[in-house]
Amino acid sequence: MEVMNETSADLFARHGPELTRFATGLVGPSESADVVADAIARLMSSRVWEQASNRRALMFRAVLYEARMFHRAQRRRLSREARVSQREAFEMPEVEPEVAAAVARLSPQQRAVVFLTYWDDLEARTVADLLGVSEGTVRKQLGRARKKLREVLT
Repeated sequence: MEVMNETSADLFARHGPELTRFATGLVGPSESADVVADAIARLMSSRVWEQASNRRALMFRAVLYEARMFHRAQRRRLSREARVSQREAFEMPEVEPEVAAAVARLSPQQRAVVFLTYWDDLEARTVADLLGVSEGTVRKQLGRARKKLREVLT
């Protein structure tokens, strides 16, 4: 990264407060200083900075760009947190011990088909796609699993 020369430092000192006010309107007071610092650091280390004819305008555009990146990152973070919290909010239904034992005696393929069909409420076509088998195989395994479960549980 290029060290700011005296002209760049003077320019930032002169326009820093208005850039911070601008950033405050874009991202709020708690993030504005960081957005301005990141924008100016990125800008002054680029080739565009040395070639710019209107550096003040360029600094404002850099802050705007950095604020947009901040908001995109924040939306992605909130989306990830929402997905994770939804998974954590899921509660497994209570299963009778006899049912759990009966399901445990099924083959792995049959257990997978039963789980996806009844717990995840998926259709046979979707289960087949997930497991990489034909829809007929899913139906056959589900039928065999039901038969075994009926025998054990009745």
